Amino acid sequence: MAAVAARGALRSRSPLLGWALRTSPRLLCVATQQKNPGQNVDEDQSHNEQKAEASPAEKMLTEEKAKLEEQLKEVTDKYKRALADAENVRQRSQKLVEEAKLYGIQSFCKDLLEVADILEKATESVPKEEIKDENPHLKSLYEGLVMTEVQIQKVFKKHGLLRLNPVGAKFDPYEHEALFHAPMEGKEPGTIALVSKIGYKLHGRTLRPALVGVVKDA
Repeated sequence: MAAVAARGALRSRSPLLGWALRTSPRLLCVATQQKNPGQNVDEDQSHNEQKAEASPAEKMLTEEKAKLEEQLKEVTDKYKRALADAENVRQRSQKLVEEAKLYGIQSFCKDLLEVADILEKATESVPKEEIKDENPHLKSLYEGLVMTEVQIQKVFKKHGLLRLNPVGAKFDPYEHEALFHAPMEGKEPGTIALVSKIGYKLHGRTLRPALVGVVKDA
């Protein structure tokens, strides 16, 4: 009915326009829409209502997305922590393996130190004035002991075992063991005046502390 009324009104205004409307129904529809703007308003309201009806679904999807993002963040954090823990374990294991290679001979070295001590005492016990060509046997024995002692020290050094003979050095509780403290004239307090037994270090770690006498204040 609205379309018929619009057509009649347009015909009354212009015969030419009436002819155009008869030949073009599209123009009639456009005219009808322009004549009835309230219809567009109703359609917009209907579209808005549909959007309003879709809002709860969109809200649910947004909440679900936020939950998934939070879960992804937690999983990523756990993954990074697991990687860091695995790397720490790998480094500790590698360090233990390296230390085992370096210090695995520690017990064996301690036993050899006793042999070195015996050789040192044997050479020291030989009277130097008796080492003459007139005593070839004693001289040969002494020279053999000295050569053996030198050779065993070379072997020690090759495997990272070094002597500690700290006469005149500052007392270090990590490398030295004090047997006594005594005042000594001309000696600085806290220094080592006497070494009773040579110490040794294996790859920088004290294997056996040197037994020493330390100078104290008078």
